[in-house]
Amino acid sequence: MRLDLTTLHLVLAIERTRSITAGAKAEHLALAAASKRLADLELRLGVKLFERRARGVEPTEAGRALVRHIRTLQASLHAMESEVVEFARGIKGHLRIVANGGAIAECLPADLASFSNRHPQIRISLEDLTSAEVQAAVAEGRADVGIFTPPVLDNRLDTRSYRFARLSVLVPRGHPLADRGSVRFSDLLEYDLVGLHAGAAAQEVMREQAALVGKTLKARLQVRGFDAIAQLVEAGLGVAVLPQGPAERFAQVFAVQQLSLQEPWAAREYRVAVPRQQSLSAVVQRFVDALCPPQAAAAAAAALAQAQAKLLPAEPEPVPAPVPAAAKSKRRAPSST
Repeated sequence: MRLDLTTLHLVLAIERTRSITAGAKAEHLALAAASKRLADLELRLGVKLFERRARGVEPTEAGRALVRHIRTLQASLHAMESEVVEFARGIKGHLRIVANGGAIAECLPADLASFSNRHPQIRISLEDLTSAEVQAAVAEGRADVGIFTPPVLDNRLDTRSYRFARLSVLVPRGHPLADRGSVRFSDLLEYDLVGLHAGAAAQEVMREQAALVGKTLKARLQVRGFDAIAQLVEAGLGVAVLPQGPAERFAQVFAVQQLSLQEPWAAREYRVAVPRQQSLSAVVQRFVDALCPPQAAAAAAAALAQAQAKLLPAEPEPVPAPVPAAAKSKRRAPSST
């Protein structure tokens, strides 16, 4: 016996109704036919899927596991049907994009809109993931293109420079740091920090930088979404480091002050990732070329280096070496002539 959709739908119906009779009725099957299908399936798998009881049936652990897989398969089938039907409506391709929150908040929407307007026949889907999750999704074939913040963690990827951006600081209005135009990261370590969930690129960089100076981040609250961070900062629950674009917008909406973060790592790069293979599909290649024109790569790298140089801490003024006492006395000694 091969697995077929009718039998799998019957399993779902029995699990839902807790009754073979009701499940058979829901799937428009005779009770005898439904019982035979279920018995054949249990025989093929070698396990009991349901425990027969006086008032119906209960799924076994094996039955619950099968139900989870059937629901996943069902979702995939619905997605497949939806995508294929769109080709009949003029859709010529599907582009699956994953990106980290910073790229989505700062630069990706305008580029997606531009590409979509030029290629309305290409269906675009977008998912928000951490940079590490973005790379894994592309490497494993669950996404076609990813936009992330370095470092590159997977050697199965080809990456290109996309954009560079900066991190900024948000503090509540009236905060002791609010009157400064810029701050160093060490200035923030004395305060509670509101940040993104563990795994977010900026959060990981801050943990590393704090460890370098022997300190631990006071990560009081971790949330998903930059708007939630801004509202928590406004409420006085801490300070935050987040991409400059959203920080500037939040400073106009919430009672928060945006400050420049004077650290070399505050200038960061967004990169585009695709699977490492000899050739990409026409749709993916077209999108990558739109985001990363070959002539723009050198300019992007130069812009990133320039931004990082500007954020280097100022060199202290050189202190003159002290003049030895003997030298001073010689200069002060009267001439013998």
